[in-house]
Amino acid sequence: MTHLRACLAVALLLSGLAAAPTSAQDDPGVLFWPPERREQAFRQMQTVMPHAAVSRGDGPVRDLPAGEPLAVDPTDYMQAQRVAGVLVIQDGQVRLERYGLGIGPSDRWASFSMTKSLTSTLVGAALADGAIGSLEDPVTRYLPDLAGGGYDGVTVRQLLTMTSGVRWDESYTDPNSDVARFLSEPVGPGEDAVVAYMKRLPRAAEPGTTWNYSTGETNLVGSLVAAAEGRPLADLLADRIWSRAGMEADALWALDQAGREMGGCCVSAALRDWGRIGLMALEGGELGGTRIVPDGWFAEAGVKQAETGEPGEGYGYQWWTEDSGVFAAYGIFGQMIRVDPERRLVIVLLSAWPNATGRAHSAAREAFVARIVAAVDAAPAVTQP
Repeated sequence: MTHLRACLAVALLLSGLAAAPTSAQDDPGVLFWPPERREQAFRQMQTVMPHAAVSRGDGPVRDLPAGEPLAVDPTDYMQAQRVAGVLVIQDGQVRLERYGLGIGPSDRWASFSMTKSLTSTLVGAALADGAIGSLEDPVTRYLPDLAGGGYDGVTVRQLLTMTSGVRWDESYTDPNSDVARFLSEPVGPGEDAVVAYMKRLPRAAEPGTTWNYSTGETNLVGSLVAAAEGRPLADLLADRIWSRAGMEADALWALDQAGREMGGCCVSAALRDWGRIGLMALEGGELGGTRIVPDGWFAEAGVKQAETGEPGEGYGYQWWTEDSGVFAAYGIFGQMIRVDPERRLVIVLLSAWPNATGRAHSAAREAFVARIVAAVDAAPAVTQP
């Protein structure tokens, strides 16, 4: 599936950054760690690279009551695919919750590219509070250092949908590709590492005409939101979402070489809190009685805005979409938040697959999700009064 190919970019980013906070400069990075180290690191990514805290505040925790258990035993799947957490919520009720790989309800787990969908939601929040005027605004209005290059005339909407037309090489085996270089180059004091690199890239197609997966472009979305709001992304995530969604625990957001949060990667949070993110999307962005995004935001964000070339799939506002109406956030090594509006269903998987991506892993996940959906259809949740 397209999203698996795309998410590998973040893995390569981490392979370049993983050695930085340690003295082991020959560290090969997350792609090549043995399973035991990978699983330990995913529980404690703050020991691998620097992070900023995302506070849940002091508000009440959103209750996730137990619902009718599903007739699904996840044990075999979890063992075979090195799964750390499975959570199934329907109509706000937990119908399946299971932990593995040594984690429990209070432990955080790395999300990798699932973070992209959080960054997208912060764009919606910035629209709602007026920090961003319109998705049709030019990105140079908020990131003026991009002026004079490939991003001239590119809109915020085109940035969100990865249809800017700016050239980007996502070649994972080429050490000179953009994805291999863009967050490993040194930057000057106070300089945004993402903007510094992306402003040098030329245009390859007219804006809005071609979808091209760009890890750098997602990070640029994060830079744009932070610039528009005048605040770091971790503070925005805490204020707009984490402190309002009834989260159980603080989260952490990984930082780049300039000390800024990476818009496309690596918020770490607990399983149930990832479930609450899925519920936020399912419920249209309403948190604590207030809608944090414009009306209809998730109706746009979670449907196909760009063709990816994969039958039945598409790309929304940093969400992967299916023609069935399902939309999802994915991350390498088997991370997933799957939102099914028709069934009022959220499925979260946190994993440490033996490989970052792979058709066999994807097929096993799809089969497991199909089992869950079949069980839900056979015995729908009974809505509590």
